[in-house]
Amino acid sequence: MNSVILCQGLRSPMRRLAALRKAKSISTSIVHNETILVKNNDEFVNKVMNNDKPVIVNFHADWCEPCKILTPKLKELIEPLNNLDLAVVDVEDNAELVHAFEVKAVPAVIAIKNGLVVDKFIGLVDADMINNLIDRMSGKKTDGA
Repeated sequence: MNSVILCQGLRSPMRRLAALRKAKSISTSIVHNETILVKNNDEFVNKVMNNDKPVIVNFHADWCEPCKILTPKLKELIEPLNNLDLAVVDVEDNAELVHAFEVKAVPAVIAIKNGLVVDKFIGLVDADMINNLIDRMSGKKTDGA
């Protein structure tokens, strides 16, 4: 019985995301809470570099298997927070940003605060590393803690 509950719990965020996509066509780049789907360089500058809040930028690709695990996990962890945003950058559509941030592999995650890169990691890392980054960026933990 517990495995049934667990499976339903894991599927529910995906169902909610699917329902959002089916609900109506959304013309802005912000889909749910503060997830920014970056379409171009100008949008990146306006919504990421000039953001008052820290932003975790997730460089991903549709063909990347680890990205299919990391992107939903980042959304799940960041969307409930009101003091941290998530930006998702498709590497196939944003070659200039990939070059500017020297992204050599995906998934690549870059943390930006006050327009500056303050942390980054490449690949599918363990949950503690992701949680620590989110805690530091959202102010739950200080760098010295």
